[in-house]
Amino acid sequence: MFAVIRTGGKQYTVAANDVILVEKLEGEAGTKVTLSDVLAVDGKIGAPLVKGASVAAEILKQTHNPTVLIFKKKRRHNYRRKNGHRQKQTALKIVEIKA
Repeated sequence: MFAVIRTGGKQYTVAANDVILVEKLEGEAGTKVTLSDVLAVDGKIGAPLVKGASVAAEILKQTHNPTVLIFKKKRRHNYRRKNGHRQKQTALKIVEIKA
């Protein structure tokens, strides 16, 4: 059984026991999370969500994405700025899909 879920403005195709990285969700490692924005379950497509469907997941860890460098420069003006950004993310293990 698979499902398409929406979290953090992105869509993910998941099945039981999958591990996915999503935008940061609140909670510590080991916390159970219920994702209710289910767009499709085993061929049933919602309009926009499937009624009564949910996905149970467990937070494995809170991590960061790799660093993205931002470099700004204006030639002939001695202006250079270097900055980095690391987006926070959460590793989820999909426990159960309820249709």
